[in-house]
Amino acid sequence: MCGICGVYNFNSDNNIDSSLLQQMCEVMKHRGPDEEGIYINKNIGLGHRRLSIIDLAKGHQPLCNEDKTVWIVFNGEIYNFQKLRNRLIEKGHIFQTNSDTETIIHLYEEKGDDFVTDLRGMFALAIWDEKKKKIILARDRLGKKPLHYLVDKDRLLFASEIKSILENKGVKREVDYEALDDFFSFICIPAPKTIFKDIKKLLPGHILIFTPNKTYIKEYWDVTYLPDEGKDEKYYSERLLELLSSAVECRLMSEVPLGAFLSGGIDSSAVVALMSTLLDHPVTTSSIGFKEEAFNELDFARLIAQRYKTNHYEQVVSQDAVDIINKLIWHFDEPFADSSAVPTYYVSKTAREHVTVALSGDGGDEVFAGYTRRYFYDRLENQIRGILPDFIRKGFLPPMAKYYPKLDWLPGVLKIFRVKAILTNITLSPERAFFNSMSIFNDELKNKLYSHDLKTKLNGYDSFNLFKYYFDKTKGWDPLSRAQYVDTKTYLPNDILVKVDRMSMAVSLEVRAPFLDHKLVEFAATIPSQLKLKGMISKYILKKTLRHLLPEEILTRKKMGFAVPIGLWFKKELKNMTEEILFNSKCSQRGYFNIEFIRSMWDQHQQGIRNFSSQLWALFIFELWHQRFIDNTSSYY
Repeated sequence: MCGICGVYNFNSDNNIDSSLLQQMCEVMKHRGPDEEGIYINKNIGLGHRRLSIIDLAKGHQPLCNEDKTVWIVFNGEIYNFQKLRNRLIEKGHIFQTNSDTETIIHLYEEKGDDFVTDLRGMFALAIWDEKKKKIILARDRLGKKPLHYLVDKDRLLFASEIKSILENKGVKREVDYEALDDFFSFICIPAPKTIFKDIKKLLPGHILIFTPNKTYIKEYWDVTYLPDEGKDEKYYSERLLELLSSAVECRLMSEVPLGAFLSGGIDSSAVVALMSTLLDHPVTTSSIGFKEEAFNELDFARLIAQRYKTNHYEQVVSQDAVDIINKLIWHFDEPFADSSAVPTYYVSKTAREHVTVALSGDGGDEVFAGYTRRYFYDRLENQIRGILPDFIRKGFLPPMAKYYPKLDWLPGVLKIFRVKAILTNITLSPERAFFNSMSIFNDELKNKLYSHDLKTKLNGYDSFNLFKYYFDKTKGWDPLSRAQYVDTKTYLPNDILVKVDRMSMAVSLEVRAPFLDHKLVEFAATIPSQLKLKGMISKYILKKTLRHLLPEEILTRKKMGFAVPIGLWFKKELKNMTEEILFNSKCSQRGYFNIEFIRSMWDQHQQGIRNFSSQLWALFIFELWHQRFIDNTSSYY
């Protein structure tokens, strides 16, 4: 895995400053600690930081073709590169290395801008075509690897991480208020935006083609959910096992030590089980637990480790985890408030002590409908919405939903928080209801949180527009397929994959996700929804497929997610730090928020009246980010 960057001064012949490229690379050293490479030719410069995985001796970058007219910097792995390489050699291409990177160059020479459709893997890359004075930026289909860029009147800048672009003088650190609003809906900044107004993310499955006279972005891949009702469960199970095994097997290529994350959930357990059947030596597995039993999954991980006799390593995350929060802020570059970043960092750190590459179970929930509560309640709400007359749904229910109480402190089955959410969602369209369920701050909370000044700057902007764009592409699909597609285009690349990339790269660990092999994703989209979510059984067809590989305790266990006890931390270990951060004069003077409402949320949380842990965490992270990236512009953590 690597970090890439580049500068193209397309409106002048001014030579690129080599020290600038070195600074852009240095700030991403964690992504590639093994070596640095730079290519400069007058007004074009490419930079690369390398984590050596394939062709350790000769796979240096930037890398060029035979006559040095095409150059590439590449981050990722191409799992079918040997087949592509053999095909290209038959066509007369001459190779100087055994790296997957060089395969991409010759594929570009052979196919032009369509080269990307042949790649199977995870990648973010930049190709410089000297003859055509053209730069191509490309990102993998699902968004496993990041790529950011900025275009102004004189130059194109790009990099794996935003902090690398910020090394350039003249790049404004101006907050994008719409992105800020998105953050308080989704706890992350959705592509193509970043928190910085002038810097963008290249969308997954897209390619950007840039010349001094023309710039355009095109989508080269999408997934369509077209369930094939003509096949039986046996067919789907057999084909699913075949594709998942293939996805795991091709991700075992490595010239450095390789292992796996093991949470004890179905997805990571399946990956470890298949690795164990494919390898002739024990798999190295890494797990994270918490002293708080409600968040601890170590017993389930040990079941798999013992069954497959893995070399197993564990770490228990304690309150000391709060000590790494500032480090996390620096690595994410923009506000990112998924608290599971904390255990993701620690499991990456534990794994890196033993391996350089780890396979994970990421993507299984999106591909096979593993978010039971989210998808089940979305289906339930659609069913109720379909049978209720409009005069009840739009006339009677809205006031009932508005005044129905939220009593988070009630125990067990007496909780009625979800009832209020269902009542509210039924009054909305299916699309708006799904957005409402996914939002940390709904419209009511935002209205209380935002200052008058921020509301004025937003000028009626609605974060729902992001969901609406993707929902509009799914008209006529069944509700579960629509929800899965939206998650695959939003939650997966903007939250889950950003989290895994930044936290693994923070410790120079490469993570590979077999469940996100595009061939498997495309096949899963043909599986009927009732075989994914059957009643309240999530991942039904996947569980059936894995029965011979995983114990019943794993297949039937309640889903926990990779959660952390931040609600408790706010009352104990993080209490003083959070009060100091959220209620200091700087936070008040910024003018974004109504501080009195934040104080009200804080007090209610402390008194156990209502659980505001997710909202408070988002505000806490945003303020720390603002202090680090807006108030303080130094480069390093």
